[in-house]
Amino acid sequence: MPKNSKVTQREHSSEHVTESVADLLAHEEPVDYKRSVLNVTGETWDKQKDGEEELDAENRPAWNSKLQYILAQIGYSVGLGNVWRFPYLCQKNGGGAYLVPYLVLLIIIGLPLFFLELAVGQRIRRGSIGVWNYICPRLGGIGYASCLVCFFVGLYYNVIIGWSIFYFFKSFQYPLPWSECPVVKNGSVAVVETECERSSATTYFWYRETLDISNSISESGGLNWKMTLCLLVAWSLVGLAMIKGIQSSGKVMYFSSLFPYVVLVCFLVRGLLLRGAVDGIMHMFTPKLDKMLDPQVWREAATQVFFALGLGFGGVIAFSSYNKQDNNCHFDATLVSFINFFTSVLATLVVFAVLGFKANIMNEKCVVENAEKILGYLNTNVLSHDLIPPHVNFSHLTAKDYNEMYRVIMTVKEGHFKELGLDACLLEDELNKSVQGTGLAFIAFTEAMTHFPASPFWSVMFFLMLINLGLGSMIGTMSGITTPIIDTFKVRKEVFTVGCCIFAFLVGLIFVQRSGNYFVTMFDDYSATLPLTVVVILENIAVAWIYGTKKFMQELTEMLGFRPYQFYYYTWKYVSPICMAVLMTASIIQLGVSPPGYSAWIREEAAEKFLFYPTWAMAILISLIILASLPLPLVFILRQFHLVSDGSNTLSVTYKKGRMMKDISNLEDNDETRFILSKVPSETPSPMPTHRSYLGPGSNSPLEMSSAPNGRYGSGYLLASTPESEL
Repeated sequence: MPKNSKVTQREHSSEHVTESVADLLAHEEPVDYKRSVLNVTGETWDKQKDGEEELDAENRPAWNSKLQYILAQIGYSVGLGNVWRFPYLCQKNGGGAYLVPYLVLLIIIGLPLFFLELAVGQRIRRGSIGVWNYICPRLGGIGYASCLVCFFVGLYYNVIIGWSIFYFFKSFQYPLPWSECPVVKNGSVAVVETECERSSATTYFWYRETLDISNSISESGGLNWKMTLCLLVAWSLVGLAMIKGIQSSGKVMYFSSLFPYVVLVCFLVRGLLLRGAVDGIMHMFTPKLDKMLDPQVWREAATQVFFALGLGFGGVIAFSSYNKQDNNCHFDATLVSFINFFTSVLATLVVFAVLGFKANIMNEKCVVENAEKILGYLNTNVLSHDLIPPHVNFSHLTAKDYNEMYRVIMTVKEGHFKELGLDACLLEDELNKSVQGTGLAFIAFTEAMTHFPASPFWSVMFFLMLINLGLGSMIGTMSGITTPIIDTFKVRKEVFTVGCCIFAFLVGLIFVQRSGNYFVTMFDDYSATLPLTVVVILENIAVAWIYGTKKFMQELTEMLGFRPYQFYYYTWKYVSPICMAVLMTASIIQLGVSPPGYSAWIREEAAEKFLFYPTWAMAILISLIILASLPLPLVFILRQFHLVSDGSNTLSVTYKKGRMMKDISNLEDNDETRFILSKVPSETPSPMPTHRSYLGPGSNSPLEMSSAPNGRYGSGYLLASTPESEL
């Protein structure tokens, strides 16, 4: 040992020894124990393999800039749900009052769990599979379950992008093809298509021209070739964006994340200039405070928070794993969470400004139609002219005049009023017609845009926005699959990405048959909700109760340079697990109370009808839930009974640039004193907290991720069954 070494100096010193073995060795020159005589593992040094590990550690991709990373996280979390789900929930659950439970749950559930996923991804620098194998090997199934859920969601989510692509290309014509009902020739007579006449032009275009939908899920009807081509284009876009990893997807995010905000602001300005826009916004934000006491409102708010941030999918972990280890992920979590919230509010303003305009148009149409009925009754003496107020002018009839006339007729003709078939034509009734999802984007919103000046322009902008919102979320969802698989199995990025997209397209053909929309509904309702809730609960438990909240907080302190607020300690340890358990229980009850079914479009009736899933569809539905959850117990059983090694009894030591990191598995905090030379454990500094790591067969410890400023990994050396005294 060199004469000037720390250990040699200590031998000649009378000072009381208070340093650990790790502290002493940290000042020594790095030694490659695989290549030295001190290799006690019996491993032979493979120079080529060792070089490949070093190269892999040094060549992990990284974001070009902090802005690119933030835009990627925003693009992933801000998706179609912000535009067509949040406004619906806001209207349904008390208007402005709904924002209170949503904001509360965002702070006590959304933000802490989002911060947790960002932190573990950045700290361990692996995808979801590697992260949870490292933190708790027996719960390593979390990563595989996340991948499966991402796959299920990606299958149907890209179909929605395909629908948007179809509408986007159809928008380049005037008038818009969904503005009028088609006319068909019956011999020499031209008549309006019956299905369209009995519904509306936009509804007909959606169900018949776009989907060509069958009457039930049991009637396949064959492939819809138009939607098949659109789905192919959608998967091609995703594949091109993902093929080079974050090098390609990061550049796409500059456009796909920012463009929707440009469109939303343009729509808001245009919407506020429309007649009736203020009515819609006032209706939206008029608080119904009694709704805040309804448990159902809180359940739906928690579910929306949960999905809005993309928790449990693995995309958040994947994106953060490409960060430097000293990145302030707490700031990122707070920023992205509240940008997501304000985006939802902005989208809600836009939606209700436009729907307020549409409600006024529909109300005026109702007034005109019913005024013609009244004129007919006056001309046939069914109604007396004395019932009409003298100031009413049928040539310029306002909604106020009609309502006054309506009330008079209803009072006088109380016994025979129903026979007249008059409608109240109240603006409030039109505004209360709540729509969400495809009903909002492809029916209600498209109908409103037909009344816009320069309607094709606004239609092109709207559907291009939907494509970009969907693409941003799809990139994050696909990263939740590709990053952990590539990290774990070392497959070629380009080959795996292309293969994954081709396989997903082929499986996704089930969604572009004529009954495909019903399968989209099934997957949307059941493939992700319950499995993801279980995944996030286990993530929380793995970090807070198995790995240890104190230990995790200490690592965050070393990684970030400051100690996170105690608020996170209590939310991770107590509040979030309890809230998520309540949400999971409520979701199970909801599944049991609400019979599994779907809204089918019946062509002959030109109306929607609720149908129950047939037995074979119920089998698919249950299989989706079981398959997505299966990795959780499967991996636990395999590792609990040692059918697959988890390296739980191995001490992993990594030497890199004079630093040492130790990994002691299955030891409690108070057992660490066995590795300390000091009598007072509290006086002894430790370079890194202890970790539990997964050491699979023939693999190195995930702890090889050093917190050195260069962010590279060290080369791991296994000192198998080495007694502490031999150190």
